[in-house]
Amino acid sequence: MSTTIIRKESVDFLKKLSKNNTREWFNEHKDLYTNAQANMVEFAGALLHEMNKHDLIETASGKQSLFRIYKDVRFSKEKVPYNNHWSGAFKRATNRLRGGYYFHIQPGGSFVAGGFWGPDKNDMQRVRQDIDHNYEAWHKMLANKSLVKTFGGMKGDQVLSAPRGYSKEHPAIELLRYKQYIFRHDFTDEEVLSADFVKKANDVFKAMRPFLDFMSEVLTTDSNGVSVVD
Repeated sequence: MSTTIIRKESVDFLKKLSKNNTREWFNEHKDLYTNAQANMVEFAGALLHEMNKHDLIETASGKQSLFRIYKDVRFSKEKVPYNNHWSGAFKRATNRLRGGYYFHIQPGGSFVAGGFWGPDKNDMQRVRQDIDHNYEAWHKMLANKSLVKTFGGMKGDQVLSAPRGYSKEHPAIELLRYKQYIFRHDFTDEEVLSADFVKKANDVFKAMRPFLDFMSEVLTTDSNGVSVVD
């Protein structure tokens, strides 16, 4: 198991950046950013190494997984130039393994998550079709002890009423209303800075597998259970 840690300086940089989110301050303290980013690349690489022991990840490296700290302000209400967190994502490999993983490091708000953030129209239709016909299997999957213990329950945005084509009286209407399918686990700052945080984050990702494998089966077969991918 990796001994890579997230250093306190990497989190402290985010605290300072939150109070001084300007290009002038950032450029004057570029060395703090460079050192913290290098630490986060190392952390992401160590986490990726552990994840590939139990899953197949397409993302090639920790550096490739890491999102830019530079903020796209075009669609943001807060017109500050930098994100006040470190974050990154890992994509599962091959057409048969669906879903993705995400980590978010922020003072007082760190978490890891996984699932489906923005399913396309075809995937959404297939998932709702499966819920419609197999909602008892969905309830059984969501009651998995590991999922419940680690995440509490599934999260994600929902439509306000019933999706088009489904009755408000459907016995699985609460599941049908989902338009995102996400599992999230929060971490304290103390946990993030602990020597075994790579292991803890990896264990949480591993706990998502009953859900991800279930969804992969749904999204790679038709309503008759016949494979639709190579």
